[in-house]
Amino acid sequence: MADKPVLLSGVKPTGDLHIGNYFGAMRQQVELFREGKHRCFIMVADYHALNTVQDAGEMRRRTYDLVMTYLAIGLDPEEVVLFKQSDVHTHTELAWIFDTITTMPYLMRAHAFKDAEAKNKEISVGTFNYPMLMAADILLYDAAVVPVGADQKQHIEIARDTAEKFNRVFKEDIFMLPEPYIMPDVAIVPGTDGQKMSKSYGNVIPLFASRDELHKRVMSIVTDSSGERPQNVYAIHKLVRSEQELDAIYAEHAGNYKTLKEILVEDLDRYLAPMRARYEELRSELGIVEDILAKGAEEARAVSERKMEHVKRAIGVA
Repeated sequence: MADKPVLLSGVKPTGDLHIGNYFGAMRQQVELFREGKHRCFIMVADYHALNTVQDAGEMRRRTYDLVMTYLAIGLDPEEVVLFKQSDVHTHTELAWIFDTITTMPYLMRAHAFKDAEAKNKEISVGTFNYPMLMAADILLYDAAVVPVGADQKQHIEIARDTAEKFNRVFKEDIFMLPEPYIMPDVAIVPGTDGQKMSKSYGNVIPLFASRDELHKRVMSIVTDSSGERPQNVYAIHKLVRSEQELDAIYAEHAGNYKTLKEILVEDLDRYLAPMRARYEELRSELGIVEDILAKGAEEARAVSERKMEHVKRAIGVA
């Protein structure tokens, strides 16, 4: 396994997960991890999340929830290294080293900084410095591939620039240059109001909702009464059934939106029930999550500390 190229993915524990998260990216991530082409490191990016989650209880809850969700949707902890960023001290140590060779004008070109500046927000040092910690996350593990959305591609470019600059300044080829992997078939899942599903819009269908909650959310989906096919209902429905099957169902019940929504409830519940059951099992056995994170931290530390030994010799502190 060690001779395989490394794939590293970081996920922030910052929100309650919904079917938009699952069908939009998480399902594709797990499928990518299962392919067996890479040595996979999956990092719960809790230090990154600290920019917005600043309550200890909430941070712990969201961290455990994220890990339980990945396990429930099929991630095999025997096939990946699953760990918390905060359990591996070399991430923040290397970020500081990168800070010393990075200029403020360079970081001011980062999209997150420019977006915050445009909104006249008070910008924390953590937000400003976010790309350096992400560069450390990636470069510590000699990641060859980093799955990201198209809007995150700049972070990989910054990591590449940082690797090249470090190697040039300290005259050693310490870091390899990672490549972004833009996942194909990433879906934009509509919410109950037709906009992109997002917690901030209040239009989500929770990933592990009970059947009653599913019914409530689905029946609230906004429909356009001008057509025979409710497009917002159909767009969600095709995530769990083939369009060929749906075309026959929607033709048979043309104009009967209530019946079509009830069929969607049944199909969503059937699809999500096994994952929901696994998630509920894990909630009652948190020791499993703790053991997985402890094992992952040990493996991640071993890899990252070997890299830091090279870094420290290169900069002259060891």
